[in-house]
Amino acid sequence: MLPVAILIATIAMGSGVEGATFFSPFFMIVLGLDPTTAIGVGLITEVFGFGSGLYAYYNRGAIDYRMGGELLMITVPAALFGVWVAHFVPADILKAILGMGLVIVAISFLRTPDDDLEQQLDARAQQPKERAERCLVTTDGTQHCYTVFNRSEGLLTGGIGGTFIGMLSTGLGELNGYLLLQRCRIPSTVAIATSVFVVAVTALAASVTHAVQLATADAEAFNQVLRILLFTVPGVLVGGQLGPAVATRIPDETLERSMGVLFLLVAAIVIADAALM
Repeated sequence: MLPVAILIATIAMGSGVEGATFFSPFFMIVLGLDPTTAIGVGLITEVFGFGSGLYAYYNRGAIDYRMGGELLMITVPAALFGVWVAHFVPADILKAILGMGLVIVAISFLRTPDDDLEQQLDARAQQPKERAERCLVTTDGTQHCYTVFNRSEGLLTGGIGGTFIGMLSTGLGELNGYLLLQRCRIPSTVAIATSVFVVAVTALAASVTHAVQLATADAEAFNQVLRILLFTVPGVLVGGQLGPAVATRIPDETLERSMGVLFLLVAAIVIADAALM
């Protein structure tokens, strides 16, 4: 698990995807864990990876805590609801839902806007200080002034993403990434940092809930989870440092298309495994 965790965390941090999106299918298919346990372990592992990323964005001063707080008021309860639902859904159905979720993640990568469009969206989000709703200055002195549009749509989508992350361990980061930049018109630097903040806190709440349910339901299963975490957590911490360095060496378009194809492949395996149960 140690080298696998390093590889997965490197890919996840390099592409900006939640680590549990990779870990949960791996735990199901390779280690043979039941879907609910696999999703819980994937989320617990992910928290450590996002923790290092969150610390970096905190130091840069790029997080919009006001918007992040508004989203967390929706995403955390939604994630807890998703955890509760996951424990009542049959294993084969949960696997099939996860597979379809991975297809959506793959499509989001294959349809990611190119650099020119992203720059246009970022420029559209920036406003003169006197017209902007809020201004945020990062530690490098860059000032981002903007107005949050479509707030209700953002909160609704955040609730859907929160339910997905609690039930399936993935979905919130991808939804936030699209929504905050393209619909809410938050500058890309702030949108990414705020999304990492929201996903990290939401994943923490969901993972704690999963851990409590595992500990109270089956002592042997919980011990197995601890043995897995003993190797995945150090791997995630190492991979979290390697990911950004790897990402700088691969063109964005190549990385995004490769991730889309990879997720389609993983989704096909998960759906096929569910169909054979």
